[in-house]
Amino acid sequence: METLANLESFVRSAELGGFSAAARRLSITPAAVSRNVATLEANLGVRLFQRSTRKLTLTEAGERFFAAIRDDLENLQSAIAAVTTDQGEPSGVLKISMSPAFGTGYVLPLLPDFLKRYPLVRPEWMFENRPVDLIAEGYDAAIGGGFELTAGVIARTLAPAHLIAVASPVYMKDRVPPFDPAGLSALDGIVMRSSSTGRVRQWVMRNVAGEEMPAALSEEIVVNDPVAMCHLALLGLGVAMIATADALPYLERGELVRLIPNWYADAGPISLYYANRTLLPAKTRAFIDFITDRFQKDRLAERFAGSLG
Repeated sequence: METLANLESFVRSAELGGFSAAARRLSITPAAVSRNVATLEANLGVRLFQRSTRKLTLTEAGERFFAAIRDDLENLQSAIAAVTTDQGEPSGVLKISMSPAFGTGYVLPLLPDFLKRYPLVRPEWMFENRPVDLIAEGYDAAIGGGFELTAGVIARTLAPAHLIAVASPVYMKDRVPPFDPAGLSALDGIVMRSSSTGRVRQWVMRNVAGEEMPAALSEEIVVNDPVAMCHLALLGLGVAMIATADALPYLERGELVRLIPNWYADAGPISLYYANRTLLPAKTRAFIDFITDRFQKDRLAERFAGSLG
């Protein structure tokens, strides 16, 4: 009888095309994955993979074996997860990715309550401005926007990602507030250049009446980070298009003011991404339910809506 570890190492290696990717997904070392697969091959008396320095491909026998056991392995894992969920407390390393600004502002403050409820969970939280590959990089979940929904990944919307035009009260003291997005051209623009495309990001704003108009920001200052944009606006150097979530604390303290209220740009949703399994590990399910519940109780979707003015 083969062990679950051997079978899982084989299936994940076949799905992801390599021992290293499978190791990240399983949270073990590549050497352990390779050893498990070698043990499986020895027990079966057949080679399942053709190995080279560049790629890992299934043999004909490996393809037949993969097709035969893949669904059964998922069912077995679901059964184990069901028992664990019913009988055991969420535990283990919880690897999550999120952006630095949003994560430290809205998710990190929830950690004490989460750990008080689930003390056996060990957070491994990565703060990074990039969409990660959940499955290939071994993440349990990610919070953010702009992720490509690859096979096996689903998204649950938490709140809108609306951008609003903001500036400091000092900057606006002797200036006439613009009436609409076109009027932003009369002010000093703080804009962001995309690290992936190399282009300055352009936004189309809309209002509650459904009208649309480009945000006519000049390119007086160009940066490649949204946090830097926000700080430049705080320094009184111009107007910037900032996510409502990032600007909200400064707006509430009066350190920034919103220009052209009721106008906003829609950058898509802020979502919680996780692997689409029949039954998630207890630690992942606990995190998803906890975050979703807290976002609802704190009414963050409503607070982040740029349409509210």
